[in-house]
Amino acid sequence: MKLSKSQRSNLMFFGIFALIFFTPLRGYIQVFVSQIKMSVFSPLIENVEDRVVLNTYDWKLRGINTNDFDFKDAKGKVILINFWATWCPPCRAEMLSFQKLYIDYKDDVVFLFLTNEESHIVKKYLDKKGFDLPSYNQYSNTPQEFQVSSIPATYIIDKKGSIVVDKVGPADWDSDKIRDLLNELVLQN
Repeated sequence: MKLSKSQRSNLMFFGIFALIFFTPLRGYIQVFVSQIKMSVFSPLIENVEDRVVLNTYDWKLRGINTNDFDFKDAKGKVILINFWATWCPPCRAEMLSFQKLYIDYKDDVVFLFLTNEESHIVKKYLDKKGFDLPSYNQYSNTPQEFQVSSIPATYIIDKKGSIVVDKVGPADWDSDKIRDLLNELVLQN
């Protein structure tokens, strides 16, 4: 049976469609698309009058690849919090930009990467990618200001406890805009 040119084109289209959406290649494509979106959608810095101030620092975190952390120890410091998961393509897309930022600011900014996944899954992912981002599970209730319904979700908090950046979705965190913001926040009293 000989196929027409139109039938061959349709068969090829459905073959490529199946390859993309029903194989592991799908995850790589989703990460790639997220990286493209990251370059377009930069995190917005909240206007001073619109910033939410944290009501509590009562939050306990269980370290996955680091020591446990009491959020009270972050009070008075610049903080970056990211909610993520290894199975989330947009989360994976932004991790390299976080790693670059972490390398340069880990002495001046408290970095907290939160996930609900089991420790061994997170450790395996971080080791495979060569990331040393301090990752945690929660073992007390999340402050209401960080109640997220989708990931990735990222917050940057100033020394006074004001949420300066509240971003849901992937972004390029290693941008000049974010670096300038962190430099400014670190120097504030």
